Amino acid sequence: MKKIILTTLLLTSSIFATINVATTYNYLGEVTKAIGGDLVKVDVLANPKLDPHFITPKPSLIAKLRREDLLIINGGGLEIGWLPSLLKSANNSKISDGFLDVSGAVTMIDKPASVSRAYGDVHPDGNPHYALDINNITPIAELISMKLSQIDPSNSAKYSANFDIFKKNIENLMVKLEPITKGCQGKKIIQYHELFNYALEAFGVKKLGNIEPLPGISPSSKHTLELINLIKNQNITTLLQDVYHEKRTARFIVDKTNAKVTIVPHDVGATDTADSLNSFYTEIATKICQ
Repeated sequence: MKKIILTTLLLTSSIFATINVATTYNYLGEVTKAIGGDLVKVDVLANPKLDPHFITPKPSLIAKLRREDLLIINGGGLEIGWLPSLLKSANNSKISDGFLDVSGAVTMIDKPASVSRAYGDVHPDGNPHYALDINNITPIAELISMKLSQIDPSNSAKYSANFDIFKKNIENLMVKLEPITKGCQGKKIIQYHELFNYALEAFGVKKLGNIEPLPGISPSSKHTLELINLIKNQNITTLLQDVYHEKRTARFIVDKTNAKVTIVPHDVGATDTADSLNSFYTEIATKICQ
């Protein structure tokens, strides 16, 4: 009788066993949930409404990392300012030695010829904000599917099937958004930070300047006045603003020009209306191209 009970318990625990996965950002959490389904339990480390470059290493995040089986990161240097200290404190060999960096699934742009503080807060490997281009999310999802299958080979068919569904959903969304994005080819914009470059390139939008004179450097009065003149001379009507940088400078520019400020999400959940991958990419397309 005891053997029967023990066998039943073991079978039950295997049925309900899940892979504990931490992701650094919300978009990665949404992809992992879509691919893993009820086979994964996902914890997201960063608050999507805050600057993704700087996350406060709270004790609660350390506790989460100690129980994870897998860590999935954006990579490209985006987490370099906050993740290493968390990993050191968590001291979880499973994720310290084997986390998944999804930047390997994409081709990064804006790689600097040289790295120096004179050029601001640049990323040696290139611009890490590649997830804002919908074309990059499917290869990222495929990489996550492959990693989950490696960890849990008995369920690889489920991960593969979920990826196929995910891929089809993204393809359908891209078809839906195509009339919107085609309409903004050649549009001229100014953005705050080098944040939307991947989406702008995909849409054929021309970025003529940044409110930041250099990445991570606050705008000076001289640079702001130069932007105002540029906006007037080039008849630029749109300033792309993220949710976490100061908005005072953009409002000042708007007061001096005919441009308007458009808030664009950098992650799922950055705005209240971008609460899923579909709404996230829909909002990026509509906000940039409106």
